[in-house]
Amino acid sequence: MKILRTPDERFANLPDFPYAPRYREVDGLRWHYLDEGPADGPVVLMLHGEPSWSFLYRHMIPPFVAAGMRALAPDLPGFGRSDKPADPADYSYQRLVDWLWGWVEAMDLSDVTLVCQDWGSLLGLRLVAEHPEAFARVVLANGGLPTGDQEMPQAFHDWRAFSQNVSRLPIGRILQRSTTTTLSREVLAAYEAPFPDESYKAGARILPALVPITPDDPAAGPNRRAWRSLMRYRRPFLTAFSDGDPITRGADAAFRRLVPWARDVAHVTIEGAGHFLQEDQGAALAQVTLDFIRRHP
Repeated sequence: MKILRTPDERFANLPDFPYAPRYREVDGLRWHYLDEGPADGPVVLMLHGEPSWSFLYRHMIPPFVAAGMRALAPDLPGFGRSDKPADPADYSYQRLVDWLWGWVEAMDLSDVTLVCQDWGSLLGLRLVAEHPEAFARVVLANGGLPTGDQEMPQAFHDWRAFSQNVSRLPIGRILQRSTTTTLSREVLAAYEAPFPDESYKAGARILPALVPITPDDPAAGPNRRAWRSLMRYRRPFLTAFSDGDPITRGADAAFRRLVPWARDVAHVTIEGAGHFLQEDQGAALAQVTLDFIRRHP
């Protein structure tokens, strides 16, 4: 497997991002992650989607740390400061699930509060389903667990087609089009930083094509089994979707109906936010999460 590693100088002087990089090697890949707050504090694990990275959570980390939480945010392989397999064929849904669980095990995490969005949910919810003992509660924001049995919204099909056919994947423009906030030049550069050129974007380009959209997709069966497990998951489960995401709009309804504890939770809609609600309303999502933790200790 050919691995690319983004030069460190690409990450100099990032705005509102004073966090020291930390690294751990798992299965031959060097993972970058943020680890802020007391080492013995309750763990909040924040999983990003694509084509973002842990920079997305910079507004959520301070409230968690102030509340005494240990705030963890890894970069998935192919993203951020983590190693990037260069061949799109090196990525599969199952491999990403396995890689992520390997990192969670290497970090020896337990009693985790999971906050997940976009591909962070496609992976994180699989871990909750397959290793429920590791997760104390879940906050699902603008995400889901598709099985290929549902019709995906046209906005997703448009995004999938664009990602597979465009000659240059415009990372900053994708983030800007998926937020309600006008992002500064410095913030856009921070999202572009992990990708010096197109060769570094294999993960960002291929992930939309790995979302199961047909019942016979390789990930469809494992995701159906994960749903059956989530329907038995009896720990607190909150949906906190935004009001402005055309891709995941309405996907929270199935979780509210089918996950046992989700039926008795006061779910939240984050107003004034697009797909990347952490960028638009990160402090609000952090507060929703903290309130949820306090109500469900």
